[in-house]
Amino acid sequence: MADDHVGWSAAERAEIANHAANGSWTCIDRSDVPHGRSLVRRIWVYKRKRSGSLKVRLCVQGCAQVHGVDYDQTFCATLRPTSLCALASLAATNGMRMRRWDFVAAYLQGELQSGQVVYCHAPPGYATMGADGRPRVCRVEKPI
Repeated sequence: MADDHVGWSAAERAEIANHAANGSWTCIDRSDVPHGRSLVRRIWVYKRKRSGSLKVRLCVQGCAQVHGVDYDQTFCATLRPTSLCALASLAATNGMRMRRWDFVAAYLQGELQSGQVVYCHAPPGYATMGADGRPRVCRVEKPI
């Protein structure tokens, strides 16, 4: 447990690398954000899995968003219990075995709707300075 900070830092860097590889956001100067648009904060969520591995997820602080301005609908892709039962039945009928999958960064594969623009602060601990001397902000390109 004493060396957890190294593991958590590595997990944060892996999360940032996943976002970079998927083009989740573009860093821009604060002056490029349209007047009147708010910046949404982001937070790190830390979890120790049962296997002992460390998982870090970068999330948008949803309670700071305004409905109709920052978003107009919510969605979470999950499997319905009835769909799981149908898959289990199909597997049992055909003598197949089921196993569990862990898709790394699967939540980063979505797309924002046309015209939807969200601006947020840089990830905590990963801010860079812009030409105007203020921390750069991020224009979200894909759902976070």
